[in-house]
Amino acid sequence: MASVRVMKGLVAVLLLGVCGLVKAEQITNFEDLALEKGTYWNGSDGSGGFASGSAWFSNNYDTTYGSWDGFAYSNVSDTVDSHWETSQYNAITGGGQAGSEKYAVGYAGWTTPPTMTLDEPTIVSGLYVTNNNYAYYTMLNGGMFGAKKFGDSDWFLLTITGRDALGNITDTVPFYLANFLDGKSEIVNDWRYVDLTSLGVVKSVEFSMSSSDSGAYGMNTPGYFAIDTVIPEPATILLFGFGAIIVARRKKNN
Repeated sequence: MASVRVMKGLVAVLLLGVCGLVKAEQITNFEDLALEKGTYWNGSDGSGGFASGSAWFSNNYDTTYGSWDGFAYSNVSDTVDSHWETSQYNAITGGGQAGSEKYAVGYAGWTTPPTMTLDEPTIVSGLYVTNNNYAYYTMLNGGMFGAKKFGDSDWFLLTITGRDALGNITDTVPFYLANFLDGKSEIVNDWRYVDLTSLGVVKSVEFSMSSSDSGAYGMNTPGYFAIDTVIPEPATILLFGFGAIIVARRKKNN
């Protein structure tokens, strides 16, 4: 009976600890980044990325051309701007998820894919995704470099890939930022939650893009998207915590 009471006590302590950890666990929502309203960061400082919450976001900046890919972060609220040079930093929603100010913008360019690397392997519950202005208005009206106005059977797909600590792919999750397949006619203009639990325990998450409007040199659709509020899965903490209790219990019995 004493051992049962000890076990129950350990479970109670663990549950209290888990509640505290879940509450204290930083959800990556980009609000911890210093940025004035109406401005953005695109990697021009050469730092190679940025940290927010418990994750690192990759960035590649080319000083020769003043171009970038990977991730930027933004506090821009203009939903009307459609000029390619400035609207690439705008979320079509006019702000972050749930009325927040800041969000991240991803661009799948010519180097490595936009990648979010976690401080520790974990299960990512999900995140929020939307279009950015440049991509949205290009699909809505057509645009530069031969990009077409979207219509019947067109699509714009964000593919989210999980990798474990060894770099192995755990799974992929597709999300359509525009979908004109099977009678649909939608270009996303609000924040949509994407469930990522099927990726399992991951150390990093990669983002790639594909489009029905592609040519010999790749996509004509601008390869931009916006993300916000990346949520860790509390069950991961429970799993590791109960594992520790089982190990301790076995040692005691031995």
